[in-house]
Amino acid sequence: MDHRRRPVDISRHARHHQSPYDMSGRSTIKHVPKPWGHETIWAHTDAYVGKILHIKAGEALSVQYHNVKDETVYLMSGRLIYRIWEGEGDARRPRDIQLQLGEAFRITPGTIHQMEAVTDCDILEVSTPHLDDVVRLHDRYGREGTNAP
Repeated sequence: MDHRRRPVDISRHARHHQSPYDMSGRSTIKHVPKPWGHETIWAHTDAYVGKILHIKAGEALSVQYHNVKDETVYLMSGRLIYRIWEGEGDARRPRDIQLQLGEAFRITPGTIHQMEAVTDCDILEVSTPHLDDVVRLHDRYGREGTNAP
């Protein structure tokens, strides 16, 4: 069997679809200051968003949940407490997860969660593109109930 790669017939592909090169290229990088540090949005498409969150030591994101947004975080550097709330109603209690370097954690819609930095942290986050889908239950910076930065 001949395992050499055959050239791709781009003209055949272009007749039926938009050129694969029309949307390829450098991505716009967006830096968003936050009271707890900042986020760098390095990918934003209709299908997904990629961010790097930098959380300063001793700072914390809101206690929050998402109605639609599905996200997974990966701890790249630092020490982080990843907190999720378990149970129902008045029996709901926080559980601290000591996320270790190189570990990932997925948050599905409806899960109440919070990140708190023990040391300066960098977290890679990938999610669905619903950036405004943030319901804040508690926020030490006064942003409860909003999706403000």
